Formats: sequence, C-alpha cells, structure tokens
Amino acid sequence: MMPAQPSIQVSLPPPFNSHSVHDQSKTPTLLTQGAEALVFRTTFLTPSTPCALKYRPSKPYRHPILDKGLTRQRILAEARVLVRCRKEGVRVPAVLAADWEAGWLLLEWIPGWTIRRCLDAFLTPEDTESPSHRNDDNPRAAELKDLMRRIGLTVAHLHSIGVIHGDLTTNQQLPTSLAGTITLIDFGLAVQTTQDEDKAVDLYVLERAFAATHPAAEELFRGVLEAYGGAYNGGRQALKRLEDVRLRGRKRSMIG
Repeated sequence: MMPAQPSIQVSLPPPFNSHSVHDQSKTPTLLTQGAEALVFRTTFLTPSTPCALKYRPSKPYRHPILDKGLTRQRILAEARVLVRCRKEGVRVPAVLAADWEAGWLLLEWIPGWTIRRCLDAFLTPEDTESPSHRNDDNPRAAELKDLMRRIGLTVAHLHSIGVIHGDLTTNQQLPTSLAGTITLIDFGLAVQTTQDEDKAVDLYVLERAFAATHPAAEELFRGVLEAYGGAYNGGRQALKRLEDVRLRGRKRSMIG
C-alpha cells in the first residue's frame, strides 16, 4: 500500500483515538486515503496482532441523516460480501469487528506484496522496453504466466458466487513469492449480482489497470482471461460481453 500524505489529519472514534490508546506507539498508522474511506494499520486484541482499520469519516457536505444511512449501508454491505466470500472459499480478509454507527470496519491484516509490486520486481527491463514481447526470455516467465492464470481463477471464483468486486486492480495481495496465494482486498465498491455485464466491467477495469501500470504485462494478461473463461460455466459468456464493454470504452476515449 502507498503511504498517505503526512498532512492528513483525522480524528478516529473510540477505541482507536488518542484518548483511548494508552500506548501512543500503538496509535493507528494511516496507510491510504480514498474518496470515501481511510485505511489504517492498527492492532486487535493483543499488541502483536496487526489488523486493518477501514474508517469512513462523516461527510460535512451531506445531510447528517443521509450521511449516517449511507455509512451504515456501505459498511454492512462490505462486511456481508466479505463474510460470503469467506464462506464460499474466496480468499479475502476476515471481518474482525464493525461499528456502522461510528463508521469503521476492522479486518484481518494480509501480509505480503501487491501484485503490482511483484510485477515491478519480476518484469525485466527488456520486457518494459518491449510491451509486445511475450516475456518468454524472462527467467521468471513460467511463474509470471502461472500468476496470471491464478488471477483469472480467483476472479472467476468470485464471479461464480455472484460477487462483483467493483475495483479490481493490481493492488491485490500475495506473499513475496510469485507462487503465493492471491488474496482479494478492498471490497468497498463490491456488489452481489450475477449479470454478465457487471462481470465484464469488472474484467475491463482490471484489464485497464494492467495496461496503465504494466504495459509489459498486457500480453501476459491474456492468460488471466483464458483461465477465467475456462473456470466456470458463465465465464465464456462474460468474456463475450467484455468485447462490447471494450468497444464502449474505446468510443468514450475517442470522444474524450
């Protein structure tokens, strides 16, 4: 995760605020700031058990009743999706605690690298200079292709249980080895649906994330879609719909 801007000031609710934390060295550390939520690293139950705190501060530009209702709805929706994923065997952080009135969700800490960091580390300079190259000369080529295959299988598993992530990027987690287990994180935009259109948009968002951050991996990304299409009954239908989504995306790019 990228470090947050040091100038950000936020007042956390109990039991995470400075008045509730006796040992100031255990004060939650801000990691990222999104449009709706802030993510902190803190501890749970014991000082040696790390966890992720997702806090949705109140928005002063919203009516207080509307703001509370939206916060409650979104925290509950995210928690429910995560619980369902865990039940169905999709690797996601466990929900440890939640307080929708105070606006926070406490999640299992997932150690390791993001896929983006792995690609940064293991794609060679030659790959970066030649995005159309199939990466076969990269000594880690087989591992990189297997990583793409497992990404495709993970997304397929998610979609097969009727969950759409909503913001698939290369910021998902796995241990420092390319062979590590992939854990999907950040379900703040997730919805439960079985529509092929929604699945296709999910794949398109991930495809554009690869194109934007790792042009050298665009050829490898085909392995994601190949694995996805063969992983479950609805996969190929979602890939057909992906062609339409791509076309609409190109038209929007041309119009500006």
